[in-house]
Amino acid sequence: MPRARNAKSLVLVLEVIRGSGVSPQNTPRKDLLASYVEIDFPEITTKKAMSIRKNKDLSLLLGRPEDVKLAHGGTALHAPAYHLIPLDLRLPPGQALGNALNSDAGAGLLSPNLPTLLLFECVLVYMRPAESEALIQWFVDYFSAGDDGAVLGAIVYEMFGLNDPFGKVMLNNLRARNVDLPGAESYPTFDSLLQRFLRHGFDASHALTLREIRRTYISHQELERISQLEMLDEIEELELVLQHYAITWGVKLYERNGQSLKANWKGWALRAPEDQQ
Repeated sequence: MPRARNAKSLVLVLEVIRGSGVSPQNTPRKDLLASYVEIDFPEITTKKAMSIRKNKDLSLLLGRPEDVKLAHGGTALHAPAYHLIPLDLRLPPGQALGNALNSDAGAGLLSPNLPTLLLFECVLVYMRPAESEALIQWFVDYFSAGDDGAVLGAIVYEMFGLNDPFGKVMLNNLRARNVDLPGAESYPTFDSLLQRFLRHGFDASHALTLREIRRTYISHQELERISQLEMLDEIEELELVLQHYAITWGVKLYERNGQSLKANWKGWALRAPEDQQ
């Protein structure tokens, strides 16, 4: 991935994630990011905010104790470079995101002049297609207002292709646990994944299944280490599952006044380890 010369002033990450897990390994690098924003349902952000406040090591990673503050009745948390915001992304984004990012606490979190990365970890598949499409379009429109031009990147991790026999088994198992995936129908094939970003005017769109990532982008040494830990003997079944999960990424470039961006953002991709090349 191309790097900015001054990462702290040029990078802003917005993460949209499901789940309350938090550890020192997945907290933001405040020295590298202008801002790191997480959005989730209030019941999830409350648990995460409490975990951060109760854990001294986590709090210290985010800044001085007096700079790490709870807000909105304990459902939100703000630090110099980290912000945890309670929000239902199924709501119209102009209303929900606009209010959250333009409030006193959220002012300045999202700048259309900074390269921004959106991370959607098993989020969009739980939304109706119209809701997820509106969400992505909101970000595309928001960054089009930038004066200096910027880069909008997005990564989606979720399941797809649930219309084949194995996918239907996965879907039925989830429904048996009252889990519905309204967003899965729109992506029945691998090729359909690329359209998620292309139809919103992104300049590049790529995808890899987890099966391909496991085979091509993870070193043999790491695979051997994992196999010793997990002791998997049903590799074929594992690969069937991994074939129905994918990471899709895209990038949209906002070039102003005929000026091209120096970094090769269109070439942003995974790189295979040396022993796999």
